[in-house]
Amino acid sequence: MDASSAFQDSLPVSSDALLAQLTEWGLNYRLHEHAPLRTVEDSKAVEDQFMVPGENALRVKNLYLRDKKKRNYLVTLEQNREIDLKGLGAALGVGNLSFGSPDRLMQNLGIRPGAVSPLAMINGVNNDVRFFMDAAAQEAEVIYMHPLVNDRTVAMTQADVMAFCERIGCEVTWLP
Repeated sequence: MDASSAFQDSLPVSSDALLAQLTEWGLNYRLHEHAPLRTVEDSKAVEDQFMVPGENALRVKNLYLRDKKKRNYLVTLEQNREIDLKGLGAALGVGNLSFGSPDRLMQNLGIRPGAVSPLAMINGVNNDVRFFMDAAAQEAEVIYMHPLVNDRTVAMTQADVMAFCERIGCEVTWLP
């Protein structure tokens, strides 16, 4: 199974259910459907199709990480930000980090590789996943991310993303 909406019914929370929940909570989003995007490069190839010119938007990349004590982290960064896992571990104060396995990703965030997103914290909060977000998100008007599948992208205002986090009880730790 891949991370597209064709298999969303096998997820703990489907993309459709997530979008319905966002609507029920009064959180606004613009939904864009597209071919499955697996990498930042894939995303860059199609983002012009749905980006609004002049919009102060943050396009993100997301990392599901674990430390040696088997603690889980979701780290959301501006898509062009360079990553040094050793430096990131030091910045988070957690030591060495490594990427979590696809099985652990499903177990802890309820998604498959290629669909990692802040919205996966709807599952992560119940599994003690800590959420870190690039401080650049504080300056963005809109944040683009996957709604648990990689053939859809939602654009949400930064305020609505923060309201989502508050609604699900997710603490956001800002990364400078």
